[in-house]
Amino acid sequence: MRSRKIFALFLSALMCLSVAAGCSGGSETQQVAINSPSDLEGKKIAVQEGTTGDLIASEIKDAQVSRFKKGPDCMLELLNGRVDCVIIDKQPALKLVEANEGKAKILDFPPTEEVEAYALAIAKEDEALLADIDAAIETLKANGTYDLIFAKYISGEDVALPEIPAYESTGTLIVGTNAEFEPFEYRNDKNEIVGFDMDLMKYIGAELKMEIQIEDMNFDALIAALQTGKIDVIAAGMTNTEERRENVNFSQDYYESTQAIIVRQ
Repeated sequence: MRSRKIFALFLSALMCLSVAAGCSGGSETQQVAINSPSDLEGKKIAVQEGTTGDLIASEIKDAQVSRFKKGPDCMLELLNGRVDCVIIDKQPALKLVEANEGKAKILDFPPTEEVEAYALAIAKEDEALLADIDAAIETLKANGTYDLIFAKYISGEDVALPEIPAYESTGTLIVGTNAEFEPFEYRNDKNEIVGFDMDLMKYIGAELKMEIQIEDMNFDALIAALQTGKIDVIAAGMTNTEERRENVNFSQDYYESTQAIIVRQ
């Protein structure tokens, strides 16, 4: 009987090992040392499709780039050991690490020293709207509203934003975003789309006396939606780049960011 029990235990242990191997799919990566941007060469990197992180990773020699629609999906890939790191904007990186405390960390250095500027995107032919939005941003910076939005979402301060005064609407401004980019745009516990960009657009809407309608879509679909008239403005932590300026106009810059590298702890 003792030998049968030992044999049964052996079979049970073997089955557990098989299940564990099956769960990993044999695709987990070993923890690797990344001590400088040059160490990213040849690594497995997760990025949010169409973002600056995607562009940077695509230029890294021999990198194996996995693209996802959402930043949290990149993080899941990292935590499951299928990639070596995630490259994403600094503020969203901080939120992803915060949500996975003790499991991941941001490296002390970025993948590139370049600073990128976020701006609102407007259709090429809509120059009047561009001028109005730029004027509204100037007003919000001058009256302190922008600083309060920054303090709330970037500095993490407990501040109250000014009440939006009642106004008679002259129309609706359809704003395209990708609500997977906390703290700029994300869904709260009530499934409402909130964030830095969303509050900025609310106050811009008030300045223009227009109601704001938010349309959530994939980041890489935003410019096409703007060009085809499905939306009027892109507010999605979008970097003002020369390549994008070939297809859209950008407002004045409203935020400067850098990229970050997230690795497992």
